[in-house]
Amino acid sequence: MKITVETVVAAPIEQVWAAWTNPEDIKQWNAASDDWHTTAAAVDLREGGTFSSRMEAKDGSMGFDFAGTYTRIVEHQLIESRFGERTLRVEFLDRNGEVTVRESFDAETTHSEEQQRQGWQAILDRFAKHVEAKQIR
Repeated sequence: MKITVETVVAAPIEQVWAAWTNPEDIKQWNAASDDWHTTAAAVDLREGGTFSSRMEAKDGSMGFDFAGTYTRIVEHQLIESRFGERTLRVEFLDRNGEVTVRESFDAETTHSEEQQRQGWQAILDRFAKHVEAKQIR
C-alpha cells in the first residue's frame, strides 16, 4: 500500500530543493515532534548515491537510522529512492512562487497506516516551516 502526504512551501524552488538535500538543513527539520531530533544526516545526491539520517528521542530513550539509495533524480522536480524493500517518491511541484512537496511511500507493517501518515505529515510540515523561516531572515 502507498501512503501520500504533501505540503505547500511558500518559497522559491531553489530554496526548497536546497533545504531538502542539505544535511545541515535536514538536521534542523527532520523530526515528527519537538521531543525528537536528527543528530546526523548524509546526502550523496546522485542516482546510485546514498542518504542517511539518525533520528533520536531527545531524552535518549530510543533512536533509529533511516537510510537508502537514490534511484532517480530530476533536479528541482523529483527524487526517487529505495530504503530496504520500500520505495519513496518525492515530487516538487513549482507553482507561482510556491512549491508543493508530495511524498508517496510504501507503508510498513509495524505501525498503522494512520500513524505513518501522521508521522510523515508532521515531518513534512516541519520542513515547510523551516524553509519559510529561512525566507524571513
